[in-house]
Amino acid sequence: MCLVNFHFQEHPVYKLIVVANRDEFYERPTAAAGFWKDYPGILAGRDLVHMGTWLGVTRDGRFAALTNYRDPNEAKGRFSRGDIVRDFLANGEASVDFIQTLAKNKGKYGGFNVVIGDGNQLFHYNNILDEMNEIPPGTHSLSNHTLNTPWPKVAKGKKQLGDYVRSCPAEVQIDSLFDIISDQTAAEDQHLPNTGVGLEMERLLSPLFIKSPNYGTRSSTVLLMDKENHITFVERTFHEGVFQTEKRFEFKIGDI
Repeated sequence: MCLVNFHFQEHPVYKLIVVANRDEFYERPTAAAGFWKDYPGILAGRDLVHMGTWLGVTRDGRFAALTNYRDPNEAKGRFSRGDIVRDFLANGEASVDFIQTLAKNKGKYGGFNVVIGDGNQLFHYNNILDEMNEIPPGTHSLSNHTLNTPWPKVAKGKKQLGDYVRSCPAEVQIDSLFDIISDQTAAEDQHLPNTGVGLEMERLLSPLFIKSPNYGTRSSTVLLMDKENHITFVERTFHEGVFQTEKRFEFKIGDI
């Protein structure tokens, strides 16, 4: 997952609005979103290499999303980062307790950011900076550094989501939210970060929606959690930038 834009609490209808893209190599086996057979309460897509996930929600309203921390010189972790989202969604542990345990084991994973919680509280943790923050209400964005780092794609995604949400005093439109993260415009060179991957790669990775010969946006997800505890989860999948499928799920927190 390389871009997670979200609006938290400051809306008359929704506690949480998430608009996210997962970027990955096209060849990596992946299952589209669904309720998992081995963890029936989890709704998420799934990495079929290590059986974890990048973003998901549960029937009892737990939410988690993860991005990698971009550093080409970083050593590979012993454990898959996708385990973090799966474990939080599966185990029922309080968010702060989960992060405290995660921080003790931060060296077991490659660099990551994770956002966890529910519609009432959200927390962010970054294992490279070893920082945990309770996320305040408002619009936020997370890519591959830390929360709200002003990379061009982060600033653009955050502004576009914030502007759109504030223009909608009632229900938001799913298609309009997907439009936000379908932007394939690369940032101008002078605004690109220097993360050690070279200028050409910085350009390739700078759009909200990435398309390249072997790597790019594999799925886009919109998650809505309203103040009546109704969840709408819509995932659109892509291959080489071409739309493949859409899966939509709706349920109320606590319903079986």
